[in-house]
Amino acid sequence: MDFVQVETTAPRTLEIPQIALPPTALSLTSRIPKDAIRTSLKASTTDSVLTAVYSLGTGGILLSNFLVELGASPVVFGMLCSIPMLVNLIQPLGAYLSERSTSRFQYSLRTHGIGRLLWLVLVIGIVGVSLGVINNHQLVILTLLIVLFSNLLGGLGAASWLSWVAMIVPPQLRGRYFGIRNSAASLTNLVCVPIAGLVVSHWYGGSIQGYGVVLLVGIVFGIVGLGCQYFQVDMNPQSQNTYYGKLPQTNEIQQEARELLAGSKGDSSNGDSTPPVAPASSIWKNSNFLRFLLYFSFWALAVNLSSPFFNLYMLDTLDLEVSYVTIYNSLQAGATLLMLIVWGKLADKIGNRPILICIGILVAATPLLWLGIGVNRLDIWLWLPLLHILAGGTWAAIDLCNNNIQLAIAPTKNQSIYFAIAAAVAGASGALGTTIGSFIVQFAQFGGLLGLFAVSSLFRLAALIPLLFVKEPERA
Repeated sequence: MDFVQVETTAPRTLEIPQIALPPTALSLTSRIPKDAIRTSLKASTTDSVLTAVYSLGTGGILLSNFLVELGASPVVFGMLCSIPMLVNLIQPLGAYLSERSTSRFQYSLRTHGIGRLLWLVLVIGIVGVSLGVINNHQLVILTLLIVLFSNLLGGLGAASWLSWVAMIVPPQLRGRYFGIRNSAASLTNLVCVPIAGLVVSHWYGGSIQGYGVVLLVGIVFGIVGLGCQYFQVDMNPQSQNTYYGKLPQTNEIQQEARELLAGSKGDSSNGDSTPPVAPASSIWKNSNFLRFLLYFSFWALAVNLSSPFFNLYMLDTLDLEVSYVTIYNSLQAGATLLMLIVWGKLADKIGNRPILICIGILVAATPLLWLGIGVNRLDIWLWLPLLHILAGGTWAAIDLCNNNIQLAIAPTKNQSIYFAIAAAVAGASGALGTTIGSFIVQFAQFGGLLGLFAVSSLFRLAALIPLLFVKEPERA
């Protein structure tokens, strides 16, 4: 997810007959200027870097450790992991609302902007605990409420954002561009996660206050990241749906985008043809999308049987300090950083489905490698770091290729609806997986966490079967 300097030029204003556009909206039937494409790609990359800093405080290991410090129960921990997935059920509503808007940028501000500002309430709550105004239990409840409502607002805007980016980035370059973009975010995690962990662990007022400081900094970065979206070419969803089959000069636009991303100019080639646009008929008649949906939902269930509990295993069962776990997460981010560009280029050459199948088998076997991990020096200083490095390299391929193949399969018209349904089904499946995993952990006869890891591995292998029948559009 290259640090870049965003050009300070506003999107051009163009008009479409019979469709009212806001000042920043760009018609899909008009030729996108080269400078606008360049600025959009830079702005999106910068946004990913700043959002990565925001995500450090609002999720992941730091938020989990914060709840552990407050004395939260395992049920609360399970809810924390389930909420971000379960709220994806609201994405179809968000897609419907976004398609009735006239600006992707304005819609993003109303959803993601308010969602990020909500975390300021938690900062105030942490101050309240320090002053004795509220107790730890009340702060735990407040945290869960903020997680719920901020993720609900994020769910309303997620499909719209993905559809926006899908229209900006040419299909033939998605692997490479998102590889670079995600690498920038991973580099940010690599640098910032251990720093944030040290701040939380060594803050003079205690780890809870230290988390509040990290959270406040993250919120500021998150709001600035949203501001970067102003420099992206804005899209009018109504014009996208009305004129989806009438995009002139598409080959030339994609060729210019290729040159911009490569950093050089070249002659136009014959290999920049656009994949045929899928008919915008009923989603349920799109058999290829339904096969992908089956894979995506089953995969989410299988993965989330165990994934939310790896941090719990290290923090609770192994009783490791949060600073150790943040170092492991940094190693994972470093591996992701190194491999994302490799996977992106490879996906552009051979397609996403072969990578998902091959790497998916390795990801399915990974939970088995946690069996036997203990608190001895060899495991802490060698095997746990190696496990996180392996996870970083493999999940870089899974996340990137899942995103790209979804962009390729979904038709252009009402695209955000397809994205929303996929996210909603996968979110519900993931939440169900976390819930099932929580029950398995409670029963010692099933082997606790280690037994859960073994079950998850089998489910992950089975989840890859529907992917064998998914057809990825041919690449020019």
